[in-house]
Amino acid sequence: MKTHNTILITGGAGFIGSNLCEYFLGLGYKVVCLDNFSTGHHHNLKDFIADDNFKLIEGDIRNIADCIEAVQGVDYVLHEAALGSVPRSINDPITTNDVNVSGFLNMLVASRDAKVKRFVYAASSSTYGDSEGLPKVEDVIGKPLSPYAITKYVNELYADIFSRTYGLETIGLRYFNVFGRKQDPKGAYAAVIPKFVMQLMALESPLINGDGNFSRDFTYIDNVIQMNALAIATENPEAINTVYNTAYGDRNTLNNLVDYLKEYLSEYNAEIASVEIVYGPNRAGDIPHSLASIDKAKKLLGYDPKYSLQGGLKEAVSWYWNNLK
Repeated sequence: MKTHNTILITGGAGFIGSNLCEYFLGLGYKVVCLDNFSTGHHHNLKDFIADDNFKLIEGDIRNIADCIEAVQGVDYVLHEAALGSVPRSINDPITTNDVNVSGFLNMLVASRDAKVKRFVYAASSSTYGDSEGLPKVEDVIGKPLSPYAITKYVNELYADIFSRTYGLETIGLRYFNVFGRKQDPKGAYAAVIPKFVMQLMALESPLINGDGNFSRDFTYIDNVIQMNALAIATENPEAINTVYNTAYGDRNTLNNLVDYLKEYLSEYNAEIASVEIVYGPNRAGDIPHSLASIDKAKKLLGYDPKYSLQGGLKEAVSWYWNNLK
């Protein structure tokens, strides 16, 4: 890979974005980070903020001027900026739409006008909605079940139009339940894995929504990094202007997840093994089961995920114990 290419990572101070910043700086890329720090954190940038190849722009994708500034001289865009969380979108659909749809469109327009080579964006498994078939295959989706899911589907529609109408190369990565180092365990909308880890470390009982038999294709951050790198690198015309499942290709129930967490965390504190689990009502907008087919990514991008749920959890648990205990 060329070392003089410049990548813009929107939401670069967030969980996935900061991991991508670190990875591409390590490869010798110049990296621009655009973030408004609504959900991202300065401490996620501390290991590379002083790197000469790193530039931070504190701005908002809802402001077109910030988007235009950020794409200047950029070869690739990795668009990670979004307001995640199904419950947040149900509580505040207007802000979710403003960020995820209007902000996304701003970034597409700015990238088109700056003649960015390729626009790779975070899509979502929530796009599959009420489609019941497993595994999830990219070209078979259902009706969205939340405002968040609608916004992520609209992203795919806009990206497709910009590819067809303006010739902007786009690749969407439908993330499936990403977890790993730097994922924020705090706040009302914290993802389930870091939230459970912190509760177990404090010897508090995690609350599972439902009976724990809902299943997910949990995807470790390094698998996601690999997909973003492949999306930037590919020169296969068939691999561009489409969407890919970004997952491991296996599913585990929430009960399985908690069992693994208790097992791995109890190596640090034996008391964690005896923490009881609490069950509550199902959450509105949740998809019961999620499992990705990763055949398309394997075939067209050469995707080869290295981390299963268990392998990723061992890494994540170690990071949380050493950084947040």
